[in-house]
Amino acid sequence: MSILTNHIKKAIFFLIFITISSCGIYKPVDTRKVSVNANERTQANIEEGKGFKVFDTSRRMMSGGAFQFANSNGLWRASLDVIDFMPLTSVNYSGGIIITDWYSDSKNPNESIKISIRFLTNEIRSDALDIKIFTRKCIDASLNCSVSNLSGNLSNEIKKEILKKAARYKEKKFEESPDKDFVYPDTSGGVF
Repeated sequence: MSILTNHIKKAIFFLIFITISSCGIYKPVDTRKVSVNANERTQANIEEGKGFKVFDTSRRMMSGGAFQFANSNGLWRASLDVIDFMPLTSVNYSGGIIITDWYSDSKNPNESIKISIRFLTNEIRSDALDIKIFTRKCIDASLNCSVSNLSGNLSNEIKKEILKKAARYKEKKFEESPDKDFVYPDTSGGVF
């Protein structure tokens, strides 16, 4: 019985070898005609239409998901400048999101805010950013808290300031010591 299974294994291996060699996956190559350098071979195959690149840098789309390098992206830099007073929880440049930690003013420690900035495109325009602000009101320090989405003018003011700074970065008129002309709203009044 073992002799029969041994012959069956050899026959299957031989059939697989014949199939692979006949379909063009394995072809002996004359090294005098083909370059030994793998990069040159790859480029020649692509030019002849015999292959493709998985991570092709020349075909990058300049749309929503393709971001530039972080320090050359004006929206990214401006966003970090505007919210530099808040501690950051998550900063993911490739994912296009900045999330701050809960921030509370020393005047009112039972109320805090959290900002989420999502980048939808690299272009400096009004629909490039999705800014959400959350408020947390606690009764006993950090116990019995209620979290809600803040709807109001604050997210529009932050977006406007980010867009202004990003436009200055793009114009390259922004000095190393940025002006702090933006006044953050007073959050000590109980209602954000």
